[in-house]
Amino acid sequence: MSGEAQSSGPAMPPEMKALLAPAIDSRSSLRELFILPLAAMFLAMLIGALIMMATSVAPATILQSFIAMAHGSVGSLHAISETLTAAIPLVLAGLGIGLAFRAGLFNIGAEGQMVVGGLATAIASFSVTGLSIWLHLPLVLLVGLAIGAVYAAIAGLLKAATGAHEVISTIMLNLISIRLLDYMLRQPFIQKEGRSDPISKAVLETAELPRILEFLDGNLRLHAGLFIMLAAVAVIYWLLFRSKLGFAFRISGENPGAARYAGIRAGLTIVMAMAIAGALAGLAGATQVSGVLGRATPGFTAGIGFDAIAVALLGRSHPVGILLAGLLFGALEAGGRQMQVDAGVSIDMIGIMQALIIIFVAAPLLVRRIFPPLFRERRRGGDEHD
Repeated sequence: MSGEAQSSGPAMPPEMKALLAPAIDSRSSLRELFILPLAAMFLAMLIGALIMMATSVAPATILQSFIAMAHGSVGSLHAISETLTAAIPLVLAGLGIGLAFRAGLFNIGAEGQMVVGGLATAIASFSVTGLSIWLHLPLVLLVGLAIGAVYAAIAGLLKAATGAHEVISTIMLNLISIRLLDYMLRQPFIQKEGRSDPISKAVLETAELPRILEFLDGNLRLHAGLFIMLAAVAVIYWLLFRSKLGFAFRISGENPGAARYAGIRAGLTIVMAMAIAGALAGLAGATQVSGVLGRATPGFTAGIGFDAIAVALLGRSHPVGILLAGLLFGALEAGGRQMQVDAGVSIDMIGIMQALIIIFVAAPLLVRRIFPPLFRERRRGGDEHD
C-alpha cells in the first residue's frame, strides 16, 4: 500500500462525495431547476384551456381569463403586492417541507404546525403588553417559531423512539391542531369580548408586521414578512449545502448506510430535521396572523400548509426552487381571483392547473419528451456525446 493511500484514511463512499458537491453542479441541473417548472406551467395552462373549451367556454373568454390572471398577478403594484403576500407563507412552509424531504422525511404536518404557531403568536401578541415593537414583534414571531418546532418534533421523537411513520403521525397531529384551535378560540382569555363565535382578540399594534408599501397606498397588504422569507431562503440554503448539519440531513436522506458509516446519529438527525421544518411552518403561521389577518380564526391557514407540499415538490426541495415555486403559486392565487372577476371563470380552474403542474413536475421524463430541445445537453468538447 502506498504512502499516499495510508495517509488518506478510509475511502469516502461515492454517495458522500456526491453530497459534498455543490447543490447545482451542472448546466443541465440548473436548466432543469428553472425550465422544468415553466414547461409544466405551460402544459397545465394548455390543458386548462382545453378543459374550459370542453365545458363550453368560448375561446375569447379563455384568452380573456389568462390575460386577467396575468394582470391580477403582476399587472399592477397592487397585483404584485398580493402575489408576494400570498407567496410568503407558502415559501416559509415549503422550505420546512423541502428540508424534511432532503433528510428523507415526509412532513405532511405543515398545516398543523402553522395552526399551532399562528395560534401561539396570536396569544402572545395580546397577552404581553407594554413592549415596544422592536421587542414585542420579534417575541411573538419567535413564539410561533418555537411552538411549531416543538409540535413537529413530536413526530420526530415518535419516529426515532418507536419507528412510527412520520406521515401517519403528522396527519394525526394536523387533526389534533385543528380541534385544538377550535377549543382554544372559545376560551375566555383568548376569545374576543362580546363575541360568541370562535375568534381571538386582535393582535396588538406593536406585534404587527409593518406593511412596507403603505406609504404608497394604504390598501397594499405586502408586509415585512417578505424580508423574513428571503432571509429564511438564504439561511436554509446555507444550512443544507454549507453546514455539517445540512450534510447530515442530506446524507441521511440519500443513503442511510453512508450516514451510519459517517457516524451520524439517525435518531437525533430525525428529531432536528423535523423540529427545523416545524419551526419554518410555525413561522409561516406567525406571519399570517401578525402580517395579514390580525387575529386567529377557525381555518385561518386556509390549506396553505398542504399547498406548501406542492411548492416543495415543484421546487425540487431546493431553497431557490421553493422560492420560485412559491412565487408562482402566489401569482396563481392572486391572478385566479382576478380571472374569476373579469372573465367569470371559476377559481376552481386554478386548483386544477396547480394539480397539473405538480403532475408534470413529478413526471419530468414526460416533459423532456414533449420539449426535447429544452433539455438537450450541449457539446462542450469533442469527447462529449448526447
